Amino acid sequence: MVREYLLAAAVAAVLTVLWELLVLRTGLFKRPAYWITMGVVFAFQVPVDGWLTKLSAPIVVYAPWAISGTRAPWDIPVEDFLFGFAMITATLLLWQRHRDREVAS
Repeated sequence: MVREYLLAAAVAAVLTVLWELLVLRTGLFKRPAYWITMGVVFAFQVPVDGWLTKLSAPIVVYAPWAISGTRAPWDIPVEDFLFGFAMITATLLLWQRHRDREVAS
């Protein structure tokens, strides 16, 4: 059975990393500020996502066939962390690329 959200989130995360390493090469992953930013993002994601997806009273309900079923902390589907990583990292990569172009011109 295809776990659509799991597959999409995993592919998005892998493609984002490959995009940086093979195409953009901004050096973002080498910067402590990036990892601090990701820590802040996940620090806010856990309580908010946990509240939205808690199994006792969910606001967001995932189709069982779309996710892996693995949840950590507070019933958060692990796919949400992959998606969050890809979304935030891709945004920061685009921002950095734009910034690098401005400095170069």
